[in-house]
Amino acid sequence: MKDIIRRMRLAVLAVPILLLSLLHPGQALLADPGMSADPDQRQLLQKSLSIVEIDHEIERITNRQEQTQIEIDKLQAEMKAKEEQIETRRERAGVIIRSYYMGERDNLFTILFSAKSLSNLIELYGFYDMIMDQDKTVLDAYQSEYQTIKDTKRKLERSNNQLAIIKDNLIKQRERVLALQKELDSGIAGSSDPEAMKKLIKEFTAYWDNVGIYEVKRYFSALSSAMDDLPEFVQSKKGAIRTNGTTYNIEVNENDLNEFLRNKNEIFKNFAFHFKDGKIIAEGKSGSLSLQVEGHYSIENEPQNSILFHVDKLVFNGLELPDTTCSQLENEFDLGFYPQQIVSFVKATDVTSTDQVLHVTLKLSM
Repeated sequence: MKDIIRRMRLAVLAVPILLLSLLHPGQALLADPGMSADPDQRQLLQKSLSIVEIDHEIERITNRQEQTQIEIDKLQAEMKAKEEQIETRRERAGVIIRSYYMGERDNLFTILFSAKSLSNLIELYGFYDMIMDQDKTVLDAYQSEYQTIKDTKRKLERSNNQLAIIKDNLIKQRERVLALQKELDSGIAGSSDPEAMKKLIKEFTAYWDNVGIYEVKRYFSALSSAMDDLPEFVQSKKGAIRTNGTTYNIEVNENDLNEFLRNKNEIFKNFAFHFKDGKIIAEGKSGSLSLQVEGHYSIENEPQNSILFHVDKLVFNGLELPDTTCSQLENEFDLGFYPQQIVSFVKATDVTSTDQVLHVTLKLSM
């Protein structure tokens, strides 16, 4: 069991660390033009931030739409070429099948009995075997081409369905951003100084595009080095692992986790992790950058057993980012844990968070 835990990368602990490691002390960041905004201004800034992020999502969807259409065009061309190729094979296969049905191949076999010598028999059998092999080659080629066309049709159907979903999502996101833009324009027009508000929004969105999201993504990619210390935490805490037959229960107390991380790296001294009511909350502040992340874990068994983290809420400098940003982070960075990739007979069956404690249940899966 110690070897299992030693090799496990406890992703159920890693995700909060990943999300809060974005906030490293000591690095000078550009000033956030939105930090001193009043409540009305902050509401407009949040809408402008949502518009920026949804615009990015629209761009991603448009790219996916273009790539899917290219794939569909390619599949359609392949389908046409395959159908032309198979027509000849179909005719040849039809001739062979009819010859078997009409008994013509049986006549070939009876010719063998007309051999007048062993050498003549061997020669006739050679011709017979060659014809049979050629028949088999033609029929196998036809069957292979036919199966290829069936597979291509299925791929084409999936791609068309995917394209329909993408187009529908694109329409919804465009409607969403237009509604937000209308609200934003109305809010700017109703502000005491519309031009100053426009300037503030421009500065803030530039701050997010050039500092905020860059920092988030840069530290996401650096997570792998921080994960190496996590097995040490589980091993160092007496009673963190309990066994009951083939079931293993891991309990992580948030206070113990926070203390361990702060002892390992001062980057975590201003941050805290909280487990409660099925949620994992990570929050902290460093300089002019603050971040709050709220999410939950789920057990997935397809395509393989895994513990996946889902970002439900992401707040940057007091402004909540749209769900498209949360989804994009999940898609761009694999935050999951796959027990069976480390130990083939271990299977995660449950993960919950209650008052200050994260519970993980693993079972042997032979």
